[in-house]
Amino acid sequence: MEKLKQQKRLIMVIISAIILGIIVLVNVASETWGEKEWESVKDIFVRLVKTIAFAIGCVMVENLILFIMGAFHPKNHRAQTLMSLFGSLLKYVMAIVIICGALLFFGVNVTGVIATVGVVALVVGFSAESLIEDMITGLFMMLENQYNVGDILEVGGFRGTVTSIGIRTTCITDPGGNIKIINNSQMKNILNRSDRVSRAFCEIAIPYQTDLEKLESQIPAMCEEIYNNHTDKMKAIPVYLGVSALADSAIVLKFICDVQEADIYAVCRILNHDILLGFRKLGVECPFPQLDVHSS
Repeated sequence: MEKLKQQKRLIMVIISAIILGIIVLVNVASETWGEKEWESVKDIFVRLVKTIAFAIGCVMVENLILFIMGAFHPKNHRAQTLMSLFGSLLKYVMAIVIICGALLFFGVNVTGVIATVGVVALVVGFSAESLIEDMITGLFMMLENQYNVGDILEVGGFRGTVTSIGIRTTCITDPGGNIKIINNSQMKNILNRSDRVSRAFCEIAIPYQTDLEKLESQIPAMCEEIYNNHTDKMKAIPVYLGVSALADSAIVLKFICDVQEADIYAVCRILNHDILLGFRKLGVECPFPQLDVHSS
């Protein structure tokens, strides 16, 4: 996905440069017009060409900056967040620059327009309260470092990884690839699961006939072996907590293991698999429901 974005940005830079070169050539050629009847047409044409050239130049610069930024792949989540936010801010800045440049080329007093726009923005701000709230909330979230790109969040029951943070919105992608776009002002009651080490839990049942004391003496060696086989996923040796429940047909044992949040489900599967195989090596099979029938 990231490589595809980089290719698109590079293509945009190349296309913008080609179009910009063509416009410059046309603009130079238009300077050779000398007929009086073409003066007004030429003036409008030249202003329009300069405006388009300026806009394309701005787009080219924007894509070039984004392309250069995309070449860096910082592992630090804070750095990724700043790059994402800067990319979002750059788009708004370039749009404003293009508009102001176009007005200048057509002889409009930009200072007066900016003053007018300031008053209009104040009026619109009261009617677009949610827009202002999104931007202010996003600013405070950045300053307070509540979450960053790459963090795993849970918001309103939706769990996923933060893929981008913009001025107005935050994008979260779940393990299934579904993307949820949330306004920054709606980012409330956030559960940031990347702040600290998480724990994967595993419960496995054994028959009542099992010699529990003997099995418990063998569990530490089994857990150490499991850890040695999965040091890339586990941050510590799995810990046996003890008997979790006395079910109808089995004794339920509980295990936990310290992991990164991104690996929590993978480690749960690993524990289920490896503990089951480990118990079988120790001669302990998983039980199945049994019913004793007594006839008189």
